[in-house]
Amino acid sequence: MSANPAGARPARNKIQTSGGDKLAQFLIYFFVVLFALLCLVPFLLVIIVSFTEEKSITINGYSFLPAEWSISAYKMLFSSKSSVPKAYQVTTIATVVGTLAATLISFGAGYTLANKQCRYRNGLSLYFYITMVFSAGLVPWYMISKMIGCFDNIWALIVPSLMFSPFNMFLVRNFVREIPDALNESARIDGAGEVRIAFTIYLPLCTPVLATIALFYAIGYWNNYFNSVMLINDQNYYSLQMLLFKIQSEITALSKVSTGAQVTSAPPKESFKMATSVVTMGPIILLYPFLQKYFIKGMVIGAVKG
Repeated sequence: MSANPAGARPARNKIQTSGGDKLAQFLIYFFVVLFALLCLVPFLLVIIVSFTEEKSITINGYSFLPAEWSISAYKMLFSSKSSVPKAYQVTTIATVVGTLAATLISFGAGYTLANKQCRYRNGLSLYFYITMVFSAGLVPWYMISKMIGCFDNIWALIVPSLMFSPFNMFLVRNFVREIPDALNESARIDGAGEVRIAFTIYLPLCTPVLATIALFYAIGYWNNYFNSVMLINDQNYYSLQMLLFKIQSEITALSKVSTGAQVTSAPPKESFKMATSVVTMGPIILLYPFLQKYFIKGMVIGAVKG
């Protein structure tokens, strides 16, 4: 005989939300949105100041409501005689090529050190870890860069920074260790070789951690100006950061020379600083949303085990 009386409806489990829970949820969302807006304010101020007339900045300082608008800073950046578009192209090529190559190398090293078929994987891991603690120094780095032909060419912006970061490599290794060994064993039974296993099975599964380290490498290449300072003499191969720093130095010198003199218009010193910030940070900010869903997962899983 059924325990439920005739016509009775089965009980449903419903999660009741109390007034206190709703208030707590509202406060959490409120503070998260408020914090996000506070983080957005400095970026908004940078963009506004980059479109502000230099005289207005001198008189009123930085303001969200400038007295006079101007695009003189961007005209200086992207004029017909400006080298900024060329530097933008050089930096983009170095970033794309360097990021892809460094990510691939990090994956290969991480997969090898996580592979139980590699006999000396623990010794190699210790060897790579030592490089995180000790460095040979600047002089050997410079001599080797010149020796392999990375001087005054596009490769000077790519190859010297191509050696993968041991930290990123260990992230990949730890991520690969989380993948069940049964996949590797079944692929070997089917006759797959080491390269095929790595690139057809493990590479797609490592997308989260690879996207994470790719973001690290991209930021490093995009913001790298040190290679230009040490290895580049030809202005045609200046990175974007190096060229903008040089232009900013020239504007500062011009401002000092013109102080006290009768000039029709002051050089856009402050607005130019903000415009260079907008130009340099734009691509990275646009790249991050596409990698965000992989970024957190790759960092968490890749750092679980050492």
